[in-house]
Parts: sequence; structure tokens; C-alpha cells
Amino acid sequence: MANKTQEVGGIHFPFPFTPYSIQKDFMAELYRVLEAGKIGIFESPTGTGKSLSLICGALSWLRDFEQKKHQEEARLLETGTVPLSDGQEQPLSLSSSCTETPDTLRPVGEPDWVTQFVQKKEERDLVDRLKEEQVRRKKREERLQQIRHNAQLKYAAKRMRQEEEEMERVLRLSREALAAGAGAEPREQPAGEEDLVLAEYESDEEKGAASGVDEDEDDPEEEHVTKIYYCSRTHSQLAQFVHEVQRSPFGKDTRLVSLGSRQNLCINEDVKTLGSAQLINDRCMEMQRSKHEKSRAEEEKPKRRRQERQATCPFYGYEQLQLLRDQVLVGVKDIEQLVALGKEARACPYYGSRSAIPAAQLVVLPYQMLLHAATRQAAGIRLQGQVVLIDEAHNLIDTITGIHSAEVSGSQLCQAHSQLLQYMERYGKRLKAKNLMYIKQILYLLEKFVTVLGGTELKTINDFLFESQIDNINLFKVRRYCERSMVSRKLFGFTERYGTVLAPSRKQPKLAGFQHFLQSLQPTVTQTSVTPVEEGEARVPRPASPLMHIESFLAALTTANQDGRVILSRQGSLSQSSLKFLLLNPAVHFAQVVKECRAVVIAGGTMQPVSDFREQLLACAGVEAERVVEFSCGHVIPPDNILPLVICSGPSSQQLEFTYQKRELPQMMDETGRILCNLCTVVPGGVVCFFPSYEYQRQVYAHWDKSGLLARLAVRKKIFQEPKRANQVEQVLMEYSRCIKCCGQAGGTVTGALLLSVVGGKMSEGINFSDNLGRCVVMVGMPYPNIKSPELQEKMAYLDQTLPRGPGQPPPGKALVENLCMKAVNQSIGRAIRHQKDFASIVLLDQRYARPPILGKLPAWIRDRVEVKATFGPAFAAMRKFHREKSVPS
Repeated sequence: MANKTQEVGGIHFPFPFTPYSIQKDFMAELYRVLEAGKIGIFESPTGTGKSLSLICGALSWLRDFEQKKHQEEARLLETGTVPLSDGQEQPLSLSSSCTETPDTLRPVGEPDWVTQFVQKKEERDLVDRLKEEQVRRKKREERLQQIRHNAQLKYAAKRMRQEEEEMERVLRLSREALAAGAGAEPREQPAGEEDLVLAEYESDEEKGAASGVDEDEDDPEEEHVTKIYYCSRTHSQLAQFVHEVQRSPFGKDTRLVSLGSRQNLCINEDVKTLGSAQLINDRCMEMQRSKHEKSRAEEEKPKRRRQERQATCPFYGYEQLQLLRDQVLVGVKDIEQLVALGKEARACPYYGSRSAIPAAQLVVLPYQMLLHAATRQAAGIRLQGQVVLIDEAHNLIDTITGIHSAEVSGSQLCQAHSQLLQYMERYGKRLKAKNLMYIKQILYLLEKFVTVLGGTELKTINDFLFESQIDNINLFKVRRYCERSMVSRKLFGFTERYGTVLAPSRKQPKLAGFQHFLQSLQPTVTQTSVTPVEEGEARVPRPASPLMHIESFLAALTTANQDGRVILSRQGSLSQSSLKFLLLNPAVHFAQVVKECRAVVIAGGTMQPVSDFREQLLACAGVEAERVVEFSCGHVIPPDNILPLVICSGPSSQQLEFTYQKRELPQMMDETGRILCNLCTVVPGGVVCFFPSYEYQRQVYAHWDKSGLLARLAVRKKIFQEPKRANQVEQVLMEYSRCIKCCGQAGGTVTGALLLSVVGGKMSEGINFSDNLGRCVVMVGMPYPNIKSPELQEKMAYLDQTLPRGPGQPPPGKALVENLCMKAVNQSIGRAIRHQKDFASIVLLDQRYARPPILGKLPAWIRDRVEVKATFGPAFAAMRKFHREKSVPS
């Protein structure tokens, strides 16, 4: 691909082809935001090349930043001074802190010779640091260059791996021979149960604060170069971004690292087969802890050595990880390529990619890894002075809220209590006192959580703790115990091996007592419905111990502040009831990101309405309004390639207003069907029609089937419905696409297909209805969220209390509801128009769309072209004219 370097405002932007003018504007504005250390909100519609604009704009800034930094370092090393703004020079020691002067750093009355001595020492120290950094950088560049051009290093590494494998094979044979010889010796413990018993636990007070296992204590600290963190929602979106980097002019020289979870990166088959992300994490950390504690374990009794033999991971070797780290930095690789490289090198891709972070220029990672502080710290991500790009950010607020919320069901609470009680009954005599104390505290918490489940209520954290009668328990210590003892993993192994006892025996009076206790809470429920494993759930494999869900709930409670609430929800039966922690202020967790970073850019195809980002996220995170920059570009399509219509009434003059009270009226459903019948006669190819909910879509479909409207629609379009199950989406889309293609080739009365979809469903995000797949998108009504939801009501009340109300503006809570609705609309109608030559019509069926405040929340490229039609006749005429002209081959 040719490199078409563009110069915009004196800045050179390498680009793989001649960019659109909006791409030039995007890159120039992005460069200015990064240079000035601002917070940018960037909107660029799908099909306008947003990813390439982000890549080329951001990496051009990083290129210039690194060049200026190296020039400054060279000048400092040469002169030992740094220029002042008036042309004079100041000592070198001030280069690292230009906001301070010698007078502010020294005590009053300090002798001049002391000041000069300290100043000279600081100058020497800074010069030494710069020299060390240059040496490290030079060594790293030489090492990476050698890997690029010297295949011998790769062969040497392969020989080393073969030798290690041979040595491991010999050792394994020796161990097997020894084990066979010692087979007659009596065992002190039952075979295979040693790994299920909790190890002795020491609290922080007894052994001091322990460092996390994830931190690599063997490695010297490596300085983090200035870098760009790019994050998006899904691994497929991240992989697509990495492929765009590979295609860009920066693809050969950029040090890029793709980060992922252990579940995505683990190459240890014994660990991968655990399935659950939590189980994989726990097992991996357990193996690393075994590695760090190996020297101490070797001094223990011989009976422990059988357990230690397989406790460490064969892919976690220092030399292997160092080689993999350097190979990761040479050439741009996505997650799949990283896993393949790890298998070839017999080195862990998860830890190998993490060790490459300090030297990387571009780090690609999922939302959760960047937005969750504990995960960020565990991964070795440091945001101080760095740049963060958050793509596909239209749901950023909901994402942060979801990451820091947690929910546990009554069924999970009962299962966890039953399993833990049986575990204690079996191993109680072999557990140390500290373990027994914490297990009893956890059992007490579970009982109180079940007791408090009642009618739907919403409480503050403190009220919940008092009402549950657990305010006397140190939840921080219990949470720390769960994390370090890995009790949930032991419990999972216990239940996997022995199953769950469904009915209490005479040997388990405590379990019987708990079941009587459950029945006393809900006397109408039979014993079967409150036993730990329900009949309906037995057919669904549990991915992890239910105690792991309770641990997540405890983590949410202990990291919460006054902005958290607990929702107690009763749903007919105890097992279906739930406790949910709800985060009301996501800005609390985003504040650290914007505070530490040099610059943050949140980008997406449809960011409207942006007021949510400004008010709920940035203002509440302490970001000054002057630091926020908005950029929104138009679409690359010609203006006449899109026809957005607001239709206020149907063919029989029925006013279109799909409120909860009116939308289920037969005449409203009939009018919707008549409108679609008319549109399907003039729109070629595919029509995608979005309904506010699955329930309403099923209701309308059943009504049309009964009234005969469905048969009338089927004359022109084959009808498809969006499935509720995610594993059926691909099949429906394939059949929908095949039908449109066949109809286009065969001719006849059926001219394509009609896809009935749901706002917020599987088809409203991430699906590409380009060209004939989406010649018309219809939005039936306005998809307002359920205003009676306790979560939404509390969020609205919270915003009304905390956010100021602007003059002439609705209350913040009401604005939230409108914004949630319009974000969903914008995502759905954005499924059409995917490239420069595409064309489509967009039909909004509800007269409320004609209100200026609602129209103002549409994307600019749609809002500027929308036509409001009070009656159906002119709307139908405009549709027929548009599609007749566009369907004629040019």
C-alpha cells in the first residue's frame, strides 16, 4: 500500500492512501489535543475511516514527541543547562521540574556553598539518569534489531527449548520411577485430597503487607516510555484495529503490544480446560505463588513435595519470557498471533506481553483492563503522563458502571452456603483455627444476605450493612482472606470431585438446619426449590463456584463510597431473588484516569448526545470545561445519498405516538404494518425495522399474523426475526443476506427481505448492514428505558441532587432518560451507510422525533438533512423518488 504523506498545518501525517478531507481535519485536531494535554470527544461516523485517522494522527504526534525529547536530552547532555523563556539559561537540575526554582527548594539561610554543592549533585544525577536511559534505549534497539535480522537468535532459542524439554522428560521419567518404587509406602492423607485443603493463613498483621503474586520481583524496574493506550469493547474490535496498524505506514516500526485476559492468552492446556475466567486466574496465580515460595516449600515435610511437583507452570521461565517479550516488540501482532508465538517459544503470552509494556509505544487492550484500577495495577499499566484513546465509547458510562457493579442471586447464596458448610464438615479437623474462623464468618455473611432478601428495596451501603446485621464484621479482612486463601477455588475442586449433597443426612445436622432456616423465610416454597442445586440449573454446567460471585459482591461493597447503592430484589422465589450493588457515579473511577494521563480521547461513530460525557463523566471527575475539546465530522457520502424522515402519521391518518399507553392499541399496530407494506413496495433489497423491546416485537408480529398484514408483507419481502439467543444470530444474518442476494438476481415479486429487530439487541450494535443489506432502516417509536426501574429512578434522583440544572433545561434526571433513548436510536440507525458510495433511507415513526430537543440529539450528518413529514403521502412520495433515482445504475 502506497504511503501518501499529508501535510496539515505544518505537520506531516503518513497515510496509506490519499485521505478524505474530514480525515485530515480529524488527525490535525487529534494532534492538537494530544500536544496540549486536553480531553477530546471525537465523533466520526462509521465508514469515514476513523481507525486509520486515530492511528496516523496519534502515532504522528508520538513520533514528533519522541524526536523532540531525544533532541532535548542530547542538548542537555552536551550543555548541562536548559534555556529559560527570556533567553538565559538555568541549571540542568531544573529540567525535570520547571515549576520549581532553587529558592523554593532550599531552606532559608542555607550557606551558598551548600546550595551549590546540592545543585551540582542534582545536575550530575540527572546527567547520569539520562545516560542510563540512553544506554538502555540503545541496548533495546540493538536487541530488537538483532531479532529482526538475525535468524540465529531464533534458532538458539529453539535449541534451548528443545534442551529444556529433554531435561524435563528425563526428570519426569525419574520421578515416575521413584514414585513406582515408593508405591508400597503408606499415605498420610487420602489420595488426591491434599490439594483441596486450605493452607495455613496468615493475615497482614502477622506477616506484614504481602506483595501481589502478579508482580515480577525478579525483574529490575524498567522505565515506561511515553506511549499510547488504545482500548475498545471486544477482542474482535481490537484485532481489527491491530490489522489497521499493520496496514498503516507505521506498521513496520511501531512497538505494539496486545493485552488480553488469561482466558484468551493461556497456553497451558491443564489450566485452559478449567473454562471459567475466575478459575483460570486463580489457578495461574496459585502456580506463580508456588514458584515464589518454592524455596520455602522445599524445606517442609516430604509429603508436601508430591504436591509441589506440578505446582509451577512450565511456560513461566525467566529466559523464555525475556525472549518472548522482545519478539512481541518486533512487528505488530494481534492476540491470535501472540498466542501462536507463545506456543512456539514455550513462553506464557499473558506474562510475556505484560513484560513488554514498559518499552511499547502502542498498547492495545480491552476496556475492563484499563478502566478497572485493580486490574490496571495487576497488569503493570501506568498511566502517569501517558495518552489514552478509548474507541467505541458511546457506552462508556454504562461500561464503567457495569465493571464496578455486582449481583448475586438467592440461588447462588444458598449454593455457596451449602457447599462451604459441607466443605467445613469434611475438612474441619484438618483446618487451622484462622481458616475456620474466616469460613464461619463467610457462612454468617451468607445467612444474613439470604435473610435480608425481601421486597424490592434500594438502600445505601451503610443501611444495608446495618439491616443485614453484618456491620460488626470486617468485610475488608474477609475479602482479603478470600483472595489470598483461594477458598472459592478449593470449594470448586471439592464440589467438582464430590458433587453437592442435595438432601441433608443425619451426619449433616447443620445443613438440615440451614434448609429449615430457608423454609422459615419462605414457607410457601417447597424443599426442592431451596436446595443448593435446583432442578432447572442441574442441566446447565456451573462455570465456577458460586462463592466467586459472592466475592465480587464483597469487592464492590468494600470499594464503594457514598455513590453506591444495594438493591434488594424479590422475584417470586428465593432462588430468583437477588442482591445487586449499583454504582451511581462512574466518574469516581474515571477521575484517576483523566488525572494521571497527559491526554484522553474518547471516540466513536455516534457520540451524540455528548452532554452525558461532559456532565456525568468529565465534570464529575473534576475536569475543567476549558480542558474538554469536541470534534464532530460529517460523513463521506454525498448529501443526496441519505434520506432521513420523521413521519408523524400513517396512511389512514393515525397519529404516530408509541407511548406505553398507546403502542399496544390494535390501530397503532395496524398502522405500523400498513406503513411497512407501503415502504416495502418502493425499497429494494433489505429493510431493517427496529422495535423498542422483544416483547413488543413479538406482540406486533402475532397481531399482524392474525390480521393478515404479515401475509401482505411477505408478498414483497421475506420476513426474518431477530433471535434472542446469541448463537443463532449468525445463522439468521446469513439467511437474510442470502435471500437479498438471490432476490436481486432472480427478479419476481419478492424484492428482498425484512428483518424485524430490537433496539439494544444483537442487531443494533456491531452489525454491518451495508449496501443492499440495509437500504432502509425503520425505527418504530422511541425506545425509552423503563422509568419504573429502581436503578433508573435512583440514578435520576442522584443526578437531580448532584448536577446543576441549566436555564431552560430539563432536570438532569429527565435529560438522562432522553439521552439513553437517543443513544439507542443513534446506534440502531447507524447500522446503515457504511462507506462513501452507500445510500439508504432512515424512517423515524413517531411524531415526538419532530421536537427540536430530540432532533438536536441526532448525529449532525443525519440531523442536518432530516425532513419532518406531518402526513404519510408526502413521505411516501419522497421515499419512492429517492429509491427510484438511487437504484438506477450509474
